[in-house]
Amino acid sequence: MDRIVLPKTLLLKLQKINKKMASQIETELAKLKNAIIKINNLAENQVFEATGVLLSEPISEKKEIKKIENKIDKLDVKIEDICQGIFALQQPVAKDLRLIMSAMQISTEAERIGDLAMEIIKLSKKISKETQLISKFNIAEIARITESITVKTNICFQTLNENIIQEIIVLKNNNKEKIETAILNIIKEMQTNSEVVVSGTNLILILKHFERISEHCTNIAESVYFMIHAKIIKHEKFPIQNS
Repeated sequence: MDRIVLPKTLLLKLQKINKKMASQIETELAKLKNAIIKINNLAENQVFEATGVLLSEPISEKKEIKKIENKIDKLDVKIEDICQGIFALQQPVAKDLRLIMSAMQISTEAERIGDLAMEIIKLSKKISKETQLISKFNIAEIARITESITVKTNICFQTLNENIIQEIIVLKNNNKEKIETAILNIIKEMQTNSEVVVSGTNLILILKHFERISEHCTNIAESVYFMIHAKIIKHEKFPIQNS
Protein backbone atom coordinates (compact mmCIF):
# COMPACT_ATOMS: atom_id res chain seq x y z
CA MET A 1 0.00 0.00 0.00
CA ASP A 2 1.10 3.50 -0.71
CA ARG A 3 1.83 5.57 2.35
CA ILE A 4 -0.65 8.40 2.86
CA VAL A 5 1.12 11.71 3.34
CA LEU A 6 -0.94 14.39 5.03
CA PRO A 7 -0.53 18.00 3.94
CA LYS A 8 1.75 20.02 6.22
CA THR A 9 -1.05 22.44 7.12
CA LEU A 10 -3.25 19.55 8.26
CA LEU A 11 -0.42 18.07 10.33
CA LEU A 12 0.11 21.40 12.05
CA LYS A 13 -3.61 21.64 12.83
CA LEU A 14 -3.62 18.13 14.30
CA GLN A 15 -0.59 18.93 16.42
CA LYS A 16 -2.30 22.06 17.75
CA ILE A 17 -5.46 20.08 18.57
CA ASN A 18 -3.48 17.38 20.39
CA LYS A 19 -1.52 20.00 22.31
CA LYS A 20 -4.72 21.79 23.29
CA MET A 21 -6.37 18.56 24.43
CA ALA A 22 -3.28 17.63 26.46
CA SER A 23 -3.37 21.06 28.10
CA GLN A 24 -7.09 20.63 28.89
CA ILE A 25 -6.45 17.25 30.48
CA GLU A 26 -3.67 18.71 32.65
CA THR A 27 -6.02 21.49 33.74
CA GLU A 28 -8.77 19.01 34.61
CA LEU A 29 -6.36 16.74 36.49
CA ALA A 30 -5.23 19.74 38.55
CA LYS A 31 -8.89 20.54 39.31
CA LEU A 32 -9.43 16.92 40.31
CA LYS A 33 -6.51 16.91 42.74
CA ASN A 34 -7.67 20.17 44.30
CA ALA A 35 -11.22 18.86 44.66
CA ILE A 36 -9.96 15.72 46.42
CA ILE A 37 -7.85 17.80 48.79
CA LYS A 38 -10.88 19.97 49.56
CA ILE A 39 -13.26 17.08 50.24
CA ASN A 40 -10.65 15.37 52.44
CA ASN A 41 -10.12 18.57 54.41
CA LEU A 42 -13.85 19.03 54.89
CA ALA A 43 -14.26 15.44 56.07
CA GLU A 44 -11.35 15.92 58.46
CA ASN A 45 -13.00 19.07 59.79
CA GLN A 46 -16.22 17.15 60.46
CA VAL A 47 -14.30 14.53 62.45
CA PHE A 48 -12.78 17.27 64.62
CA GLU A 49 -16.23 18.81 65.10
CA ALA A 50 -17.60 15.41 66.13
CA THR A 51 -14.82 14.93 68.64
CA GLY A 52 -15.46 18.42 69.96
CA VAL A 53 -19.13 17.66 70.61
CA LEU A 54 -18.30 14.31 72.23
CA LEU A 55 -15.67 15.80 74.55
CA SER A 56 -17.69 18.98 75.26
CA GLU A 57 -15.15 21.23 73.54
CA PRO A 58 -15.89 24.47 71.64
CA ILE A 59 -17.19 23.73 68.13
CA SER A 60 -18.58 25.60 65.13
CA GLU A 61 -22.21 26.67 64.98
CA LYS A 62 -24.76 24.05 63.96
CA LYS A 63 -25.50 25.78 60.66
CA GLU A 64 -21.77 25.88 59.81
CA ILE A 65 -21.44 22.12 60.41
CA LYS A 66 -24.48 21.52 58.19
CA LYS A 67 -22.98 23.79 55.55
CA ILE A 68 -19.81 21.69 55.49
CA GLU A 69 -21.90 18.55 55.07
CA ASN A 70 -23.57 20.09 52.02
CA LYS A 71 -20.19 21.11 50.60
CA ILE A 72 -18.95 17.52 50.90
CA ASP A 73 -21.99 16.23 49.00
CA LYS A 74 -21.53 18.81 46.24
CA LEU A 75 -17.81 18.08 45.93
CA ASP A 76 -18.52 14.37 45.61
CA VAL A 77 -20.75 15.10 42.60
CA LYS A 78 -18.21 17.57 41.18
CA ILE A 79 -15.39 15.02 41.39
CA GLU A 80 -17.45 12.49 39.47
CA ASP A 81 -18.23 15.12 36.82
CA ILE A 82 -14.54 16.03 36.45
CA CYS A 83 -13.60 12.37 36.03
CA GLN A 84 -16.25 11.87 33.35
CA GLY A 85 -15.09 15.05 31.62
CA ILE A 86 -11.50 13.82 31.44
CA PHE A 87 -12.63 10.53 29.89
CA ALA A 88 -14.64 12.50 27.35
CA LEU A 89 -11.60 14.55 26.32
CA GLN A 90 -9.20 11.72 25.61
CA GLN A 91 -8.18 8.29 26.85
CA PRO A 92 -5.90 9.03 29.84
CA VAL A 93 -2.43 7.51 30.12
CA ALA A 94 -1.88 4.85 32.80
CA LYS A 95 -0.68 7.22 35.55
CA ASP A 96 -3.57 9.64 35.02
CA LEU A 97 -6.03 6.76 34.85
CA ARG A 98 -4.88 5.58 38.27
CA LEU A 99 -5.44 9.06 39.67
CA ILE A 100 -8.95 9.20 38.22
CA MET A 101 -9.87 5.74 39.53
CA SER A 102 -8.44 6.56 42.95
CA ALA A 103 -10.16 9.95 43.03
CA MET A 104 -13.59 8.42 42.58
CA GLN A 105 -12.90 5.93 45.38
CA ILE A 106 -11.41 8.56 47.72
CA SER A 107 -14.36 10.88 47.15
CA THR A 108 -16.77 8.14 48.21
CA GLU A 109 -14.71 7.33 51.30
CA ALA A 110 -14.49 11.01 52.30
CA GLU A 111 -18.24 11.44 51.97
CA ARG A 112 -18.81 8.44 54.24
CA ILE A 113 -16.36 9.84 56.79
CA GLY A 114 -18.34 13.08 56.82
CA ASP A 115 -21.63 11.18 57.25
CA LEU A 116 -20.23 9.13 60.15
CA ALA A 117 -18.93 12.28 61.82
CA MET A 118 -22.42 13.78 61.61
CA GLU A 119 -23.85 10.64 63.24
CA ILE A 120 -21.30 10.96 66.05
CA ILE A 121 -22.38 14.56 66.60
CA LYS A 122 -26.05 13.52 66.88
CA LEU A 123 -25.28 10.64 69.27
CA SER A 124 -22.90 12.75 71.37
CA LYS A 125 -25.65 15.24 72.12
CA LYS A 126 -27.66 12.40 73.68
CA ILE A 127 -24.90 11.58 76.16
CA SER A 128 -23.63 15.10 76.83
CA LYS A 129 -24.26 14.67 80.58
CA GLU A 130 -22.49 11.30 80.82
CA THR A 131 -18.95 12.68 80.96
CA GLN A 132 -17.98 10.10 83.58
CA LEU A 133 -18.45 7.29 81.05
CA ILE A 134 -16.27 9.05 78.51
CA SER A 135 -13.57 9.56 81.10
CA LYS A 136 -13.84 6.08 82.65
CA PHE A 137 -13.37 4.23 79.36
CA ASN A 138 -10.72 6.57 77.93
CA ILE A 139 -12.87 7.54 74.95
CA ALA A 140 -10.92 10.76 74.43
CA GLU A 141 -7.79 8.81 73.44
CA ILE A 142 -9.74 6.87 70.81
CA ALA A 143 -11.21 10.10 69.44
CA ARG A 144 -7.75 11.74 69.26
CA ILE A 145 -6.26 8.75 67.45
CA THR A 146 -9.12 8.94 64.92
CA GLU A 147 -8.36 12.63 64.40
CA SER A 148 -4.71 11.81 63.85
CA ILE A 149 -5.60 9.14 61.30
CA THR A 150 -7.74 11.58 59.28
CA VAL A 151 -4.98 14.21 59.31
CA LYS A 152 -2.37 11.70 58.16
CA THR A 153 -4.75 10.46 55.46
CA ASN A 154 -4.96 13.94 53.94
CA ILE A 155 -1.19 14.40 54.09
CA CYS A 156 -0.79 10.95 52.54
CA PHE A 157 -2.77 11.95 49.42
CA GLN A 158 -0.99 15.26 49.03
CA THR A 159 2.53 13.90 49.46
CA LEU A 160 2.18 10.29 48.20
CA ASN A 161 4.33 9.31 51.17
CA GLU A 162 4.40 5.54 51.69
CA ASN A 163 5.67 5.88 55.26
CA ILE A 164 2.47 7.73 56.16
CA ILE A 165 0.41 4.93 54.59
CA GLN A 166 2.11 2.52 57.00
CA GLU A 167 1.53 4.87 59.94
CA ILE A 168 -2.20 5.05 59.11
CA ILE A 169 -2.52 1.27 59.05
CA VAL A 170 -0.66 0.85 62.35
CA LEU A 171 -2.78 3.55 64.03
CA LYS A 172 -5.97 2.03 62.61
CA ASN A 173 -5.10 -1.40 64.01
CA ASN A 174 -4.18 0.05 67.42
CA ASN A 175 -7.39 2.08 67.52
CA LYS A 176 -9.44 -1.00 66.64
CA GLU A 177 -7.99 -2.84 69.64
CA LYS A 178 -8.72 0.08 71.97
CA ILE A 179 -12.28 0.34 70.63
CA GLU A 180 -12.95 -3.37 71.11
CA THR A 181 -11.63 -3.20 74.68
CA ALA A 182 -13.71 -0.12 75.46
CA ILE A 183 -16.87 -1.72 74.07
CA LEU A 184 -16.36 -4.84 76.20
CA ASN A 185 -15.88 -2.69 79.30
CA ILE A 186 -18.97 -0.60 78.53
CA ILE A 187 -21.06 -3.77 78.13
CA LYS A 188 -19.82 -5.00 81.53
CA GLU A 189 -20.78 -1.64 83.05
CA MET A 190 -24.23 -1.85 81.47
CA GLN A 191 -24.73 -5.35 82.92
CA THR A 192 -24.07 -4.16 86.46
CA ASN A 193 -25.61 -0.68 86.23
CA SER A 194 -28.95 -0.40 84.42
CA GLU A 195 -28.88 3.40 84.63
CA VAL A 196 -26.16 3.61 81.96
CA VAL A 197 -27.75 1.22 79.44
CA VAL A 198 -29.06 3.94 77.12
CA SER A 199 -25.96 6.13 77.32
CA GLY A 200 -23.72 3.08 77.07
CA THR A 201 -25.49 1.92 73.92
CA ASN A 202 -25.08 5.33 72.31
CA LEU A 203 -21.42 5.38 73.29
CA ILE A 204 -20.87 1.96 71.71
CA LEU A 205 -22.41 3.26 68.47
CA ILE A 206 -20.07 6.25 68.60
CA LEU A 207 -17.06 3.96 69.04
CA LYS A 208 -18.14 1.82 66.09
CA HIS A 209 -18.41 4.98 64.00
CA PHE A 210 -14.86 5.97 65.00
CA GLU A 211 -13.74 2.50 63.95
CA ARG A 212 -15.46 2.84 60.57
CA ILE A 213 -13.92 6.28 60.02
CA SER A 214 -10.49 4.73 60.61
CA GLU A 215 -11.32 2.00 58.09
CA HIS A 216 -12.42 4.52 55.46
CA CYS A 217 -9.17 6.42 56.00
CA THR A 218 -7.27 3.17 55.50
CA ASN A 219 -9.18 2.62 52.25
CA ILE A 220 -8.01 6.06 51.09
CA ALA A 221 -4.43 5.13 51.99
CA GLU A 222 -4.80 1.97 49.92
CA SER A 223 -6.01 4.09 46.98
CA VAL A 224 -2.89 6.24 47.33
CA TYR A 225 -0.76 3.07 47.29
CA PHE A 226 -2.53 2.11 44.06
CA MET A 227 -1.71 5.53 42.59
CA ILE A 228 1.97 5.00 43.38
CA HIS A 229 2.46 1.34 42.46
CA ALA A 230 -0.49 0.42 40.24
CA LYS A 231 -1.22 -2.41 42.68
CA ILE A 232 -4.39 -3.08 44.64
CA ILE A 233 -3.49 -4.11 48.16
CA LYS A 234 -5.54 -4.58 51.30
CA HIS A 235 -4.18 -3.32 54.61
CA GLU A 236 -4.08 -6.83 56.07
CA LYS A 237 -1.42 -7.68 53.47
CA PHE A 238 0.39 -4.33 53.39
CA PRO A 239 4.17 -4.85 53.74
CA ILE A 240 4.68 -2.91 56.97
CA GLN A 241 8.34 -2.44 57.73
CA ASN A 242 9.63 -3.02 61.22
CA SER A 243 11.22 0.06 62.75
